[in-house]
Amino acid sequence: METLDAGQRRQFEAYTSARTFHEFELDKFWRECSDLRALRKRKKAANEELTRNDYVGSFPPEYKGPQLSTELAKAWAAFQAKDETAKEPPRPLPTVADFLTAAKEHYAFEPERIPEREFKLRYAREALSLGLTKEQVVRVYALETGGQGTADMQAGINPITRKGTAISSALGYAQLLHANSVNEIAKHGPIFVERLRRLSIQPGPDRGRRTALAKKLTSLRAMVRAAKSVPLAWEKHQDFAKTPRGYGIHALNLDGDIGPWLQVIKLQGIMQEAQKAGRTTLKPVEMELMNLAGPGTGLEMMLPAGLGVPTVNFFARGGYERNTIVRGKTSAELLAALDSRMDDNEKKPGAVEFAAVFDELKAKQAAGR
Repeated sequence: METLDAGQRRQFEAYTSARTFHEFELDKFWRECSDLRALRKRKKAANEELTRNDYVGSFPPEYKGPQLSTELAKAWAAFQAKDETAKEPPRPLPTVADFLTAAKEHYAFEPERIPEREFKLRYAREALSLGLTKEQVVRVYALETGGQGTADMQAGINPITRKGTAISSALGYAQLLHANSVNEIAKHGPIFVERLRRLSIQPGPDRGRRTALAKKLTSLRAMVRAAKSVPLAWEKHQDFAKTPRGYGIHALNLDGDIGPWLQVIKLQGIMQEAQKAGRTTLKPVEMELMNLAGPGTGLEMMLPAGLGVPTVNFFARGGYERNTIVRGKTSAELLAALDSRMDDNEKKPGAVEFAAVFDELKAKQAAGR
């Protein structure tokens, strides 16, 4: 910026000064959000009722100071871009290929890939057995995958064109993060092992299938031991999920036998959290809110005191600023936006096929009575 003339320098100094003050105000705002969140946590632990006074009632302050001229803004953007390129590039996010490589290397596991409709059929069968409804599963799928997701879909990568860049580790119909996979295997892994063991000894499968199931069972047991080797705490599971052994466990989502169990039991866990809080029924959009924000936070957002307040109260600054559907809304407005997106995406081919699979299963169940 040494090339600026006197007028440009005055303009630039006024702009940077105003932006610095704005950032100070933003930091102050987000500290207040964090402080009130900590206060609410203490009140909830003491079973105290939450009120509107426990929440920030406004959205982040908008910048209203002086702007740079077009020429100066362009020069400033170029300078910042040059500065960014000098920094060490961020570590790329792991992708399906990384999960598969880690699974093979650490657990001798290669997920059994099955046709998409068969995956949906197994998923639906599992969901119904756990008390989930067609509407809940299909609408969550519609929101999470855009209504056209595949069993191996990763967030940020188009499931049809296979183009794009991973924006998180989220996989599959319910978009489980790699920490979710570790967490669910740590909690429910022994049940999965027993189910797979029973499947491997059932009459009917040919010798090749029995051999494959036995090998898969050995790999699953190793994954359960690995997941249980760290304390049963979300923060510890997040850390472990970022290791190659954690990546390998995440590959279970792609397996035709285990993937549907793993994803559906995550949705059942949301239902169970709601039931503990006294909510005996849960609309699909309410389930999705709990999936998006976390079960406890989602439930808080649906309380009378939480419904009318800005979503800044429930998301960390980075998550709020990155998530376009969350920004600038109250909890009630976010629920409405999620519901509207579900309505639109439910008309997409993948969601239509998923709904048809549920109808097919229900027809068979009715005929078998």
